[in-house]
Amino acid sequence: MVPSGDERVAPWRIDLHARLLDPPSMDANRLKYASDSPPSLSFPTPAPTAWHAFGLIALYFALQLAVGGLIGLTAGVAIVLQHGGGLGDVVHQARAWLGQSNASATAVMATLVVSASLIVHLAHRRWPLLWHRGDLPGLGFTPTRAPTLYAVAVVLGMLMPFIGGLLTQWLAQGHEVSQDIKQLGAHISPLLRLPLALLVVSVGPLVEELLFRGVLLSAISRHVGSGWAIVITAVLFACVHLPDLSFLWYALPNLALLGLVLGWLRVQSGSIWPAVLAHGANNLLAVVSWFMMMPGN
Repeated sequence: MVPSGDERVAPWRIDLHARLLDPPSMDANRLKYASDSPPSLSFPTPAPTAWHAFGLIALYFALQLAVGGLIGLTAGVAIVLQHGGGLGDVVHQARAWLGQSNASATAVMATLVVSASLIVHLAHRRWPLLWHRGDLPGLGFTPTRAPTLYAVAVVLGMLMPFIGGLLTQWLAQGHEVSQDIKQLGAHISPLLRLPLALLVVSVGPLVEELLFRGVLLSAISRHVGSGWAIVITAVLFACVHLPDLSFLWYALPNLALLGLVLGWLRVQSGSIWPAVLAHGANNLLAVVSWFMMMPGN
């Protein structure tokens, strides 16, 4: 049947209608533009550099000095306002207040919490994509691939004080080596020993492992590989603790050995948590003696 009159449609109208519905030129142009456009690029967070690592470590200790000084000055102002005195007496009263064991322990706890919190926040904000990455240059805040290394970490952490202590005694030739934190913990009120001990075995190891086996190890391993990076960070870890050891050189090998073990755990486990656990176990044995002593003994 042939359409007649108004029912008949011109061929050019049919062709135009088809082109509007499915224009081949548009498909060709779409393919052309898709092939010409550059592929989407992902911009991963740059790995830490040595300057980042050293800067963050320096900032951590600077924060401790600043926060501790601010707490001392606040106490000095409060004492001067209460008992009278001039502006020049504030520093004297602050030093006198910090010279008391219980006051010093309180300042140490507040300083550690504030400084560690700021460092962790800054590191997480600066390298968010590397935070949960296990392999270097990741920071390792992820569960380990080998859960048995948690047990290994605890054993090694508890063995290191004995092994390192023997090494230090041999090098010291009878000289006594003691850390400021040990002396502080042995002379404070029993009520303050527990919170201070908890911070020493948890917050302290966490922030130090972030700095040394996290940021610094990742930065150095980019240039010398993981093996030499472990050695270098262990030596730097030991040197940073020298002021707390009255700059006694024969305490360095003990701390460097601990740093080697912690670095090995970090690389072998693909996680920073075994190193944190071993570091905490090592510190735990150091604070056990606090609870066996009374103030003044």
